[in-house]
Amino acid sequence: MKIAISGKGGVGKTTLSAILGYLYSQEKKNVLLVDADPTGNLASALGYTKSNIIPISQMKELIEERTETKLNTFGGFFKLNPKVEDISEKFSIDLQGIRLLVIGGIKKGGGGCACPENVLIKNLIAHLMVKKDEILIMDMEAGIEHLGRATAKSVDAMIIVVEPGMRSINIAYQINRLAADIGIEKIFVVGNKIRDTADSNLIKDKITDIPVLGFVSFNDGLIKADMEGMPVFNNEKVVAEVCSIKRRLEEIM
Repeated sequence: MKIAISGKGGVGKTTLSAILGYLYSQEKKNVLLVDADPTGNLASALGYTKSNIIPISQMKELIEERTETKLNTFGGFFKLNPKVEDISEKFSIDLQGIRLLVIGGIKKGGGGCACPENVLIKNLIAHLMVKKDEILIMDMEAGIEHLGRATAKSVDAMIIVVEPGMRSINIAYQINRLAADIGIEKIFVVGNKIRDTADSNLIKDKITDIPVLGFVSFNDGLIKADMEGMPVFNNEKVVAEVCSIKRRLEEIM
């Protein structure tokens, strides 16, 4: 299964990604978590607090080698189909049976940046989505910049994480339209940071045409886990809620 997780910044995409990865790993599945958010917090959500992870998008020597060019030069040529097949094995780290690959952000600029960094990342993601036979969960930034029409058909599900509030809900609709435009067919919503029935009802009332998989409660334990550098999947209540969401997703799929 290939799952892309998106939503407004700070809504809990990373927490959901980490716990879903943990749950699949407990089933002895091969799990690859892909951190495609420029803020790059997925490692810490898994309890890895070291600062030695360099995102693929910042690996200058790797990008130059694979695209056969020199970065930061004007008017240079570069390879549009760089070798990416070995990157996930070479540069992912194993965290308690879950492999993590940190990709980082895609550069933006005038109508899209056709630069070596973006070419490598786009090709890498296309390879992961189309070729890899495993559970792949991609923690994305708010948007779908990492995906394109070539990879959309390989996305089994896009989950948009929403917190109670109109800004988050409006962004969810924007992401839904963009994802549908490139051909992603199965798009779902998960409500997060739910304090009471009024919060869940707001999401259900405002989001009527995107299936809601379930809700995750607001939990002070997640804040404490972040402060102490502990994995989010140590929180039994949240894990149980995400487990219900996972079961619902599998029933629909």
